[in-house]
Amino acid sequence: MAASNPSAWWDGLVVDADGTTVTVALINGATVELQVVGPAVDVAVGEPVAFHPVAELLSASAILTTARAA
Repeated sequence: MAASNPSAWWDGLVVDADGTTVTVALINGATVELQVVGPAVDVAVGEPVAFHPVAELLSASAILTTARAA
């Protein structure tokens, strides 16, 4: 799904993370809160990430995991 829709990725920076929830400030000015439901990803505040809302994927630190908008 993500490979067939490469323009759907949203880029941003992590502004809050607690292990199961990641809040991302997107480069378009919006903020999205994501619930990580796949393998845990260790992200730090300020880290760049990408979220694919169609495929429900979060890419961070070269790790791809499942995440849904909360």
